[in-house]
Amino acid sequence: SRHPSKMGFRKKTNKNPPVLSHEFIIQNHADIVSCVAMVFLLGLMFEVTSKVAVLFITVQYNVTISANEGLSEESVVNHFHHGLKDLATIFFYMLVAIIIHAIIQEYVLDKINRKMHFSKTKHSKFNESGQLSAFYLFSFGWGTSILMSVCAFKLCFLFQMKFYFISQMGYWLHALPEIYFQKTKKEDIPRQLVYISLYLVHIAGAYILNLNRLALVLLVLHCFVELLFHVSRLVYFSNEKRQTGFSIWAVLFVLGRLLTLSLSVLTVGFGLSNADQQGLDLANGNFNVLIVRITVLATICVTQAFMMWKFINFQLRRWREQAQVQPVKPKKLQAPKTKSKKDKANGVNGVSSNGADSPRAKKEKSS
Repeated sequence: SRHPSKMGFRKKTNKNPPVLSHEFIIQNHADIVSCVAMVFLLGLMFEVTSKVAVLFITVQYNVTISANEGLSEESVVNHFHHGLKDLATIFFYMLVAIIIHAIIQEYVLDKINRKMHFSKTKHSKFNESGQLSAFYLFSFGWGTSILMSVCAFKLCFLFQMKFYFISQMGYWLHALPEIYFQKTKKEDIPRQLVYISLYLVHIAGAYILNLNRLALVLLVLHCFVELLFHVSRLVYFSNEKRQTGFSIWAVLFVLGRLLTLSLSVLTVGFGLSNADQQGLDLANGNFNVLIVRITVLATICVTQAFMMWKFINFQLRRWREQAQVQPVKPKKLQAPKTKSKKDKANGVNGVSSNGADSPRAKKEKSS
């Protein structure tokens, strides 16, 4: 579980761990990473190192189509391809993601944790949802703006789309060292490795196969649904009676899976199979062959089925927990029967309610 003293940018405790020990690296990892990122930024200031620093900071593989290739000067377009140099850029923005993670943890989440006094389990889940809520909100907003640029035929979306996917891969790569930095419990590590791997495989696969536009639409849709889930969980931690967000998320989650499958089948299964450019051309980045299309569709279908299976298990567990929380209604105690007016009258006239003579009737008989 996460603890305030385990993040960078923290007030140093009285006990100073040995330099370069595990505890020292965990406590100061954000400061160390900031220094490494600063080295690349300073490299831009010197001519000797600027060429190397540019590989890490700026987007690579831009190809300009000029007027000599059949376009007018006003129609010059920068196209962006991918290659091994992108790994350097992804590495740099992975460092940036680690720094931003530490800033959000210290200046936002830790302050809320100290006020709410969560248990260890809730403390860990609150931190996870807080970090992912910020990321999904940023990804959804940025992805939506790129889609609007595509619809408006603005050519700047080519640069934004490449940078968007590099940032996505950098973020999910940063989640791997965060498992060590946050001292994640052993039982939680497999779960985190699974969903980190799924994100990296799908995003990197779409980036390499030039399925950027389809992947962008699916990512925006997915980020919106996941944002709603983690915000609902944050609200639930503040007040456990507020569970309406989970019901809305459950409906949108199922609709999101159906839309993902539909768009994937229409685009890959029907659109690319009927496209003019067929065949495998690595130089131009064309992977429109049958085996690639089948692999892409199979991967998407298996992932969506896996997500639905996890979703069903989550809902069943949630319903069982709600059933256990509901208190057992106590049985109502029956009130003692009161004498009717008729019985009272009989008692006055000499007959009690059980049929025996009343004391007054016995007195009259004896006299």
